[in-house]
Amino acid sequence: MFSIPSSWATCWEKLQNFKLESLFARNRGRGTLRTIYINQDVPNSYLDAKGRPKKEYVYCTNQVITSKYTIITFLPRNLLEQFRRIANIFFAFIAILQFFPQFATISPGLVILPLLIVLGITAVKDGYEDIKRHQSDRHVNHSRVRVLTGGGWTNPNFTGGKSRTFVRGIVSKARSKRQGVHKADVETGTPTDAERDTDVELDEGISMPNGKHHHHLSSGDHDVVRAHWKKALWEDVRVGDFVKIVNNESIPADVLICATSEEDNVAYVETKNLDGETNLKSRNASPVLADLRTAADCANKLDAFHVDCERPDTNMYKLDATVSRGSDRSPVDLQMVLLRGTVLRNTDWVIGVVLFTGEDTKIVQNSGGTPSKRSRVERQTNPQVFINLAILAAMATVCGIADYKIESRLYPEGAPWLYGDDTSGDNPGINGFITWAFALITFQNIVPISLYISVEGVKTCQALFIYFDYEMVDKKTGQPTLARSYNLSDDLGQIEYIFSDKTGTLTEAGSPPFLHIWGVVYYGDRESELDPEAQQIGDDNNGASTPLATGVKLSSGVPEHFKDKQLSQDLASAIDAEPGSDNAAHARSLNGFFSVLALCHTVLAVVDPHTGAIEYKAQSPDEAALVQAAADMGFIFCGRDKDVLKLKTPFSTEVERYQLLNILEFTSARKRMSVIVRKLDEADSRLFLLTKGADSVIFERLKAGGDELKQATEQHLDDFAGTGLRTLTLAYKVIPDDEYEAWRERYQDAVTSLEDRGGKVEAVYNEIEQELRLLGATAIEDRLQDGVPETIADLKLAGIKIWVATGDKLETAIAIGHSTNLIADDSNIIVIRGGDWGRPVSEQLVQALEDFFPGSDVLKDDFAPLGTSQYRESQTPYAMRRLSTGVTSLVGEDNGRRPGGYVLVIDGAALGQALSDDQHKKLLLSLGTQTGCTTMTLAIGDGANDVSMIQAADVGVGIRGEEGLQAVNSSDYAIAQFRFLKKLLLVHGHWSYARNGTMILNFFYKNIVCIGVLWWFQIYCGWSSAYAFDYTYLLFWNSFWTIAPVLGIGLFDRIVDADILMAFPELYRYGREQTWFTMKSFCGYMLDGVVQSVPLYFLVTYAYFTTTARSDGYDIALDEYSTTMVFASATVACLYNGLNTNVWTAWVFGAVFIGIVLLWLFTVVYNSISPGWFVTDVYGNNHFLFRSAYFWLCLPLTIAISLLPRYLYRAWQLGYAPGDLEILRYIRKKRPELDIAKACRLAPHHQQSRTSSRRRPSSRMSRPLSLASTVGGTPTDRSVDHASADHPKPQDVRRASRTDMSTGVRSVDRGFDFATEEGGVAMRRIQTNLSERWQSNRHLPLPETEPSVKKKSSMRIFSSLRRKKPPTPNKDS
Repeated sequence: MFSIPSSWATCWEKLQNFKLESLFARNRGRGTLRTIYINQDVPNSYLDAKGRPKKEYVYCTNQVITSKYTIITFLPRNLLEQFRRIANIFFAFIAILQFFPQFATISPGLVILPLLIVLGITAVKDGYEDIKRHQSDRHVNHSRVRVLTGGGWTNPNFTGGKSRTFVRGIVSKARSKRQGVHKADVETGTPTDAERDTDVELDEGISMPNGKHHHHLSSGDHDVVRAHWKKALWEDVRVGDFVKIVNNESIPADVLICATSEEDNVAYVETKNLDGETNLKSRNASPVLADLRTAADCANKLDAFHVDCERPDTNMYKLDATVSRGSDRSPVDLQMVLLRGTVLRNTDWVIGVVLFTGEDTKIVQNSGGTPSKRSRVERQTNPQVFINLAILAAMATVCGIADYKIESRLYPEGAPWLYGDDTSGDNPGINGFITWAFALITFQNIVPISLYISVEGVKTCQALFIYFDYEMVDKKTGQPTLARSYNLSDDLGQIEYIFSDKTGTLTEAGSPPFLHIWGVVYYGDRESELDPEAQQIGDDNNGASTPLATGVKLSSGVPEHFKDKQLSQDLASAIDAEPGSDNAAHARSLNGFFSVLALCHTVLAVVDPHTGAIEYKAQSPDEAALVQAAADMGFIFCGRDKDVLKLKTPFSTEVERYQLLNILEFTSARKRMSVIVRKLDEADSRLFLLTKGADSVIFERLKAGGDELKQATEQHLDDFAGTGLRTLTLAYKVIPDDEYEAWRERYQDAVTSLEDRGGKVEAVYNEIEQELRLLGATAIEDRLQDGVPETIADLKLAGIKIWVATGDKLETAIAIGHSTNLIADDSNIIVIRGGDWGRPVSEQLVQALEDFFPGSDVLKDDFAPLGTSQYRESQTPYAMRRLSTGVTSLVGEDNGRRPGGYVLVIDGAALGQALSDDQHKKLLLSLGTQTGCTTMTLAIGDGANDVSMIQAADVGVGIRGEEGLQAVNSSDYAIAQFRFLKKLLLVHGHWSYARNGTMILNFFYKNIVCIGVLWWFQIYCGWSSAYAFDYTYLLFWNSFWTIAPVLGIGLFDRIVDADILMAFPELYRYGREQTWFTMKSFCGYMLDGVVQSVPLYFLVTYAYFTTTARSDGYDIALDEYSTTMVFASATVACLYNGLNTNVWTAWVFGAVFIGIVLLWLFTVVYNSISPGWFVTDVYGNNHFLFRSAYFWLCLPLTIAISLLPRYLYRAWQLGYAPGDLEILRYIRKKRPELDIAKACRLAPHHQQSRTSSRRRPSSRMSRPLSLASTVGGTPTDRSVDHASADHPKPQDVRRASRTDMSTGVRSVDRGFDFATEEGGVAMRRIQTNLSERWQSNRHLPLPETEPSVKKKSSMRIFSSLRRKKPPTPNKDS
């Protein structure tokens, strides 16, 4: 059996994986470990024998370039991109061929002009897009930052040269002449006294006036410039530079913090450009560098140190480095580093040293290069062009061989036109080859040169249609939807998988919580229930940011203050309660509950210097909501003073002070967070452990007793979880001093252990978190952006699979899935966990496939080793079995086989292992998709951490809201809200794919009609490759006669109206299944063209040659009957395109007939041009053409016969086998006033089954149960659940299951939330030193029918609307 050599296969694989951008990208590799020297020289080992720095020690500049082209690379790179299209290569070959006299038709310059126009227009479009990127790059690179200068300071570290982009190449030379030595000064850090005036700043913040700065900067009698800060461009910042960033400035590079303006050396940053989080994060200075607080300190040679750093890495949550200063060595982690792209907030200034610049920074490492994406339709066009080229080659070969045979046979017979055909340059063999080459020119239109430029133009217009769609404009910001890549519009109509970020993409600011305290639930007063007068005051004062009487402003991310009249009354009565009275116990519970809320967190309290109002900055909106709720009830967290927490309560007239001793941090395994505090009060100095976490871990650690409170709390937790809320349980305990001292020693031993530190710390944590007293619980809705659940539900109905990536813990991710409609009420959740405990990930994946997809064929021999591993054979407590967890009787015996399908949830650790090798990847793909890899994907996100995902997907969408522009700048489409994705895909994407696919197919068709006529003519011209009609008609075939109808399809055709596509997401399957552009349809259109060319040529030919068409009896000329063929062919091509158009509007009418009109006008004028102007072969043809009866007979006859097959097929399809789209178009045409969406919803229970929206306990959380939010472009009345908060509907636990594959436990899910995200950077302060880091084709519902005679299955979703045979009329009626 024939086998392909391995070397060939390797070369083919390399060719398939080749990316054009790799030719123009600098491959810096992974980088090396680096040591940055400050105030000391670099070692001699950094230099080569000639004293030049070695390449590995030369760091990249801080210049960041996202543009694709430079002034040098634009022409070659753009031409290479365009010549990836086979058609362009072919036409370049044809144009070059016609420069040789043997093959010339008309002027060679005129021949190559169309190709140059096509290449030029595309290049201008690409250049314009890239100019916008250059402008954005220049804006960033020319931002200013303060850099240390003077005082003898020099930066010994080596930095490479900057790239000269298009802008720099033009501007920099002129600027350098004006600025003299300024550039050198910036690079070396050695200033002159000709510095720019206002760019100089002392530590006191004084800007030097013009011409006077030198006096102020001099030191003593020596003309030495004093150390100071000088503003420099971002792109001029170097590794090892000291920089000073002031409040509200962006960070120019990855900077190690030396000192800050705060007393405790804390800095606050906003990371929305990185992760979409708008909440502030705290960062701390390195302890060994905290004394470097001025420029003079930084420039002092005595303050020498060096920083050992890891190589540049893409992990945005990890950085390992070490600072060595003298004999002191101090570790550096990400908590001490400000990353490029973040913004300094609420901190006057920060001084730091630059560790990574430019391409080595975290944000750029995650960005990657700007990819050159091509749409699937464009990629599929290349094989079709190859087919046409193969047909062309075959046609040319037939002509060449036939010409050779004819000349070889007739030359010996003495044919006069072959006289002299026996020379080396003129013989049958040479002439056959020339005929072959000339045939390539004759039939070149089989590959339309105008195809690509037409598609480019149409896609540009489609991008404008998206831009001007006012239903996709954010009403708040006025931002429209923007297409940044014009060539991917048809991919929007074929999406099969969506990968989405969560934070900032699906979610937004949280909502006020529900509180369960001592058996009583406080739901909070809804705004509609408030006193109208108070509501009006709140509106007038913009209550979203106005502080209440408590002096606490509304936190960012919290929509409203928490108010509850009943709770306020209970607090008032508790304050006045006498010791020993009935209210005393309730008072203690209220005080304890709110004290835990106000103290057990990582929230920052920021005091407004003008008003004195407190505003909370939290990493999680939920944490902000809980602390805000406590403050709104009078328990005001006043901030921290180093390790002292300050709390103001209604029970005390003075501010209570607590010493923060330890933070027992959250992990997904612990599912809880605790703090240990000591009350600083002379009368009460007790130690408290305050804990909050999941009810499952809190309840098992409670002290015995209090069963009544536990049962009440569990009941309310069930109610909360049943309505889709995320719950949190609060508890506390008093710790004896001696017990704490003994525990603290064990804790110190654990955190300093070098072996199994995490396990030992967890064991110590678990020791102290026992014998807790229950206080209550909270419940918070995961607040989503407008329209997110409805959009996701409709996208799922469209058959699109959605994956959401989130940094949350696994339980929170599941809760998000429920609230966003990703997980339906009756879905079966398959959980895959990573980590060192439980089953290995491969075991979990295999077991899940065996348990839930036993009929799948993916478990073959490839996965046998994974399924029969040693671990699996051993008897472990994690074997797949039912555990006695008390939920078996609840979930039922058919658990795992629910009608809601399956949902795969995989945590980060497991995902990392599952993607570690090809075998695991294939296994994960089998379980997660049950499909192959050749799918169309879309990624959507809003932060810099989403850039890689956006660039890797076929289509990248960026959310351009309040979360920064990093994702938008790297995306193909920019939208303001997630809900706009529905119309972008279901309407614009579907329209664009249907239009473009149909347009390209009609393009090939209309050219094959023309080529077919020319081909049949070869039979009668000795296969000489001669033209059947005048060359100008062929030249203008694709330019004027037939171009307008296909453009009309691409611009104005509509498969169905937008409101119908929005109302019936199931229709998207036509695009997802690639209905509109396939090889089968291509062959059908090509066959249509060949068949239609037969009557177009032979009917006209035999009509004219049967008897002469002239009244004078002379024979007809070639141009006389061939012009009739041109008229018939062009008219058939235009009308055929019209038959394939679904909606005939005025624009479509004009597009179909304008080419025909132009053809008539051109012929009349062209045939009338006298030789006095210029000589043509058709002068006077009007006299014979239009007077001929054959002309007027052949036109209607050939047109009717040619179009008859397609017309009959369309008539049969519409009348007897209509599809969903045909039925919907027919209804809209006959009943335009009918609300089709409402009419086709057949039964209420079906309507409810089509959504997985969860019921909410209050109107503020209600969402429409309908899938479509608009019909006909206007809002419609939808059924909304306004269930009372006091009577929430619990979840039916028998409907859904959750299987944890790592343990084998099956249970019912009950979500919970926590303050911080695991894996992120915890918000804590350096001075505390309290703890260590560780860290379908689904269709519309049909009416139920009884079984009947088996019929062929139909793909139609509107089978109930088929035309039925009318009933027999009643004779009596």
